[in-house]
Parts: sequence; structure tokens; C-alpha cells
Amino acid sequence: MQNVLIVIHLLIVIALVGVVLLQRSEGGGLGMGSGGGGGVGGFMTGRGQANALTRATAILAGLFFMTSIALAVMATHGRTQRSIIDGAPAPAGTTAPAAPSGPSAPNAGGVLDQLRQMQNQGGSQPPQPGTPTR
Repeated sequence: MQNVLIVIHLLIVIALVGVVLLQRSEGGGLGMGSGGGGGVGGFMTGRGQANALTRATAILAGLFFMTSIALAVMATHGRTQRSIIDGAPAPAGTTAPAAPSGPSAPNAGGVLDQLRQMQNQGGSQPPQPGTPTR
């Protein structure tokens, strides 16, 4: 279902780019037909063509937003919320981080200092790369 929605989304994006490029800008742009009933858009007047392109742009923009929201909902559906804080190891037996033995650093008591302290105490080792944590 998600692949079908992605294909529809891409078709809407391509159509939206095409409709925007067909509109006349103040500098001329890629707008087809220069009014007066001649050129490719000869079956519509300049004003009618501008109204149709504006309406088509609004409809395609609405469809673009709806497919974007649908894709976002589908991408997050079925995932459990996780936090990086939940996976952090709790300090064993200490309520406050130990003071560093060296000069006071701005990051004293940070995660790296806690890991070094755990390594020096012979406590639990951090997981090795490539091994599953759960």
C-alpha cells in the first residue's frame, strides 16, 4: 500500500511542477500562449487559462499535502516509541558522579567519564559493536 501511495505522490509532484511552470509569471516564464487567443492555449482566454491553472495548482497542492500526511502516518504506524534515555546504563551504587581525579573539566561527570569509571571498577562492559542489545 505504501508503494502505491509513493507512486501516486510522485505523479502528483510531477503534475504540480508542470502546472506551476505553465503559469504565466510577470517575466513571462514558461507560460504558453501570450493571451489574445493564439498559441497552444487558444481555446481559452488568458484569464480563463489563469483561473484553470490556479485551480489545478490548488487541487494538486491539496492532494500533495494529503499524500504527504498519509505517508508520514504509514511510516510511523506500528512503531513503538523509544527513548535513548531508556537504554542508558544506570550508575551502580553511586547517586552522584564521582569527582574527576584530574583538573576540573567543563564536561566532568559526563557519559565518557561514567564509562571510564565503569571500566576501571570492572563493572559491566558496554555492548560490543555488532552484538544485539535486546
